[in-house]
Amino acid sequence: MFSHYYTLPFAALVCVSYAASTFLPARPPAIPLAVKSPYVNCWQQAGSDAEMGGPGNGGYLAGQWPTFWAGQILGWTGLIRVDNTSYTWMGAPAPLPAVVNQTSFEYTSTRSSFVMDVAGVVEMNITFLSSITPTDLMRQSLIFSYVDVSVTSTDGAAHNVQLYTDITAEWVSADAAAIAEWEYGVTSNASSTTTKRNFFDSFAPFLDRRQNTTVISPTKATATGGIAYHKFYRQTQLLWSETDDQTDYGNWYWATDNVAGLTFQSGADTDVRSAFTTSGALANTNDTDFRAINDDYPTFAFAVDLGSVNVTTVSTLFSLGLTQEQAVQFDGASGIMSVPSLWTSYFSSELDALAFFHTDYATAAGLANTFDAQISDDGMAAGGADFVTIASLTARQAFGGTQLCGTIAAPYLFLKEISSDGNVQTVDVCFPFHPILIYTNPTLLKYLLDPLFINQEAGQYPNKYSMHDLGSSYPNATGHVAGNDEKQPLEECGNMLIMTLAYAQRANDTAYLSQHYPILDQWTQYLIEEALIPADQISTDDFAGALANQTNLALKGIIGIEAMAVIANMTGNTTTAANYSSIAHDYITQWQVLGIAHDADPPHTTLAYGMNDTHGLLYNLFGDRELGLNLVPQSIYDMQSAFYPTVEEQYGVPLDTRHDYAKVDWEMLVAAIASTNTSQIFFGDIATWINETPTNRAFTDLYNATGGDYGLIPNLTFTARPVVGGAFGLLALPK
Repeated sequence: MFSHYYTLPFAALVCVSYAASTFLPARPPAIPLAVKSPYVNCWQQAGSDAEMGGPGNGGYLAGQWPTFWAGQILGWTGLIRVDNTSYTWMGAPAPLPAVVNQTSFEYTSTRSSFVMDVAGVVEMNITFLSSITPTDLMRQSLIFSYVDVSVTSTDGAAHNVQLYTDITAEWVSADAAAIAEWEYGVTSNASSTTTKRNFFDSFAPFLDRRQNTTVISPTKATATGGIAYHKFYRQTQLLWSETDDQTDYGNWYWATDNVAGLTFQSGADTDVRSAFTTSGALANTNDTDFRAINDDYPTFAFAVDLGSVNVTTVSTLFSLGLTQEQAVQFDGASGIMSVPSLWTSYFSSELDALAFFHTDYATAAGLANTFDAQISDDGMAAGGADFVTIASLTARQAFGGTQLCGTIAAPYLFLKEISSDGNVQTVDVCFPFHPILIYTNPTLLKYLLDPLFINQEAGQYPNKYSMHDLGSSYPNATGHVAGNDEKQPLEECGNMLIMTLAYAQRANDTAYLSQHYPILDQWTQYLIEEALIPADQISTDDFAGALANQTNLALKGIIGIEAMAVIANMTGNTTTAANYSSIAHDYITQWQVLGIAHDADPPHTTLAYGMNDTHGLLYNLFGDRELGLNLVPQSIYDMQSAFYPTVEEQYGVPLDTRHDYAKVDWEMLVAAIASTNTSQIFFGDIATWINETPTNRAFTDLYNATGGDYGLIPNLTFTARPVVGGAFGLLALPK
């Protein structure tokens, strides 16, 4: 009982002596393993921070358990037997077989790749691929991730090799007392013959979940063909529910090709793993003792006998993923409705989706190569090597905060405000996220904004300004009919106007502006009244506290007014356009008097009007350049570019003078519009921070500019947030 946690309560408690591995282009604070959605979001901690479930082990795959973004252990083990001796290449099973020697690690925008030396005679190449296909909605909609393991002899001799991997029920829920259930099956070679099961049947108390699955007995296990899979799930499905941010509903799949030499087993973690280390094979048996997740940790394993391995590489592919036929509940035009996962529009069943994904690996890998090269080439040309180090690490994390839902006719991109609040479609999180969409596929920004427009235009939100979010707890986009969401009116009105115009400009979609013109104009009226002299209120940096007359916040509102002037012009409302543009230009003239410390050396914008001994990152200036407004004089850009290096600290420029913490998304937007010398300072500092930070979870966007640890805010640690999409600010600017 409880062998997993009680022997190894934290990943760092396994004492392993590691040979030195190289890390390219840097050693991240945490390594993305399977990162595809808010729920398929698995990382390997690397940073040395002793808090937050750490410390990490420095970036090594073996000797430490992977974790969910929030820190919970996700049991995932890899073992290999070479000439009858077992070694660990992933995880921290007890007792721990000898650990392979990790010689290198490298990440791209879609991959994390490890090279392992096994006893000096065999080399393993292990690649975790979480595809990003922004213009291919079918593939992007699948919440699955690949693990490709290749093995080859390095000493010129042939070696007898068996490969093992397993997943535990810890993926099912963070409620360790919840009962897990599972089954084993093999898809037919004609996967389209599978039957679609009604998702809501999973809530029937007496459902036989194996009704549409081929259950393989030990006597049939030698048959080959199709895809072998372990399916596991929470016995009592809790629709729209999370425990510690892990989902409480849906089905998990762990799959591989059903080839000769494959064996499988489900059972207690120590029993299943010891079966492999003892014999190199599994028993082809399925444990039927459905039980609590932490009761002898139900484990779902595969072993593959690779036979005699020589200099010819032998590869084995595994697929891991989650299927939830219903993804979000949404307060839309006709009230609260269930919104399906978009993949259900393309596939008739979960097994069809699994079969397509697994057999699509060659194509998926090719698309990933193209995507990786695009970011690398464009990033190198625009910002240099340090920029690529940052952007390529953020891509999976940014998209991993989202999920495609709806139908082919009406797709939506729903976003979770991971770690900071758990809200759905938080507008001031969508804003720093949106540059990666502008760069990769602007239409995805429309799919992100659509639910916000639908809810508010249906009269489901009573305030005249833009809502802050679409629901307080993902995946419940149930709105705020009482209008009692977090109040950031100036911030969100500006954000919605800027993002809407950014989409319409890139997609050449004037009809979208006409469709939403009334509410865009409504928000503009609020900005005309409130933007120039902001009341005492919070901005998106709500953790820093409320403040009146915020210089940066006022700038966002003024830019929002000018954005509406452009929208009015594009939709034929030329008289209104001229009026709004006149107002915006008048406001920006006054703003330059109110918000700049002209007598400072060097001069700079202030945190708030009249506070000349203060400063802050003027990241809202980005909207002026992104939209090509030319509202703000170039002298302001030049002034800020000259100022930032004078307040640079060890790992960047602090957010403002109130605290020492830096904010990555805002630094990257500032760098995108700064002079070349200043932008390189920002990129260099952040890239160095990535390689040296003691933080040990997915890329935090809030860290101390000196020391590089988490921003010192009580009970608040930002991690895995999609706001890192702001790293693509430079690539989102007009060509």
